[in-house]
Amino acid sequence: MKKKLALLTIMIFVLGLLVSGCGQAKQTEDNSLKDIKQKGKFVVGLDDSFPPMGFKNDKGEIVGFDIDMAKEAAQRMGVKVEFKPVQWDGIILSLNNKDIDVIWNGLTITDKRKEQIDFSKVYLQNKQIIVVKNDSSIKTKKDLAGKVVGLQLGSSSETALAADTNTSKSLKETKKYSDNTEALMDLSQGRLDAVVVDEVVGRYYISKKPGLYKTLDEDFGKEDYGVGIRKTDKSFKEELDKTLDAMKADGTADKISQKWFGKNIITK
Repeated sequence: MKKKLALLTIMIFVLGLLVSGCGQAKQTEDNSLKDIKQKGKFVVGLDDSFPPMGFKNDKGEIVGFDIDMAKEAAQRMGVKVEFKPVQWDGIILSLNNKDIDVIWNGLTITDKRKEQIDFSKVYLQNKQIIVVKNDSSIKTKKDLAGKVVGLQLGSSSETALAADTNTSKSLKETKKYSDNTEALMDLSQGRLDAVVVDEVVGRYYISKKPGLYKTLDEDFGKEDYGVGIRKTDKSFKEELDKTLDAMKADGTADKISQKWFGKNIITK
């Protein structure tokens, strides 16, 4: 009888530890939103030379489509938002090291990135376009054979081009830049034959310099944009998703899109 009681006591103790452990895990998981509320802000990591998503204007202020979206979301969540420029090729490490709270800067949702971080719901669909000078004879991907193509290091443009092996292997050289501004500058100066870039960026630059650039009809595929979030921050992700849904539903996201792109490109 004593052995049975002892065994029962041990089982209850072990069960108690398991329940306690699960409870602690759940509590830790749910603390992300509470921590943000207590801190009174969330920190957005971004490449601040990525117009129109996030960039510095003539006054040195960080502005852009994603900036306006993040500000609106923060206000609705009852907190402030801080923008922290980070080197793009190390931005996921910055997120997981808690140097920043989210990546909100035209971040493409990929399987590889999903292994490292979580994402909000899709809020915008983009594609990788090919930009050339207006007087270029390049009309198709096949015409890129033997040419020098530029793109941003660590960007989805790099991934998209590499995935198209027929095109990437035909190139003379692929030059990688720290930002798209530098790549497009080299294109305008004739140091590149083409640039592979996010459509949102390419369209923005083309509109700023009419007659200088044009885009090819072919592209390197579509992609979805989401806000990058740590895998542990479940409660914060849930609240942000609700906020983004509300911004879409009441037309606020549409207005922000019209401001920066001239049309509504928000994903429903």
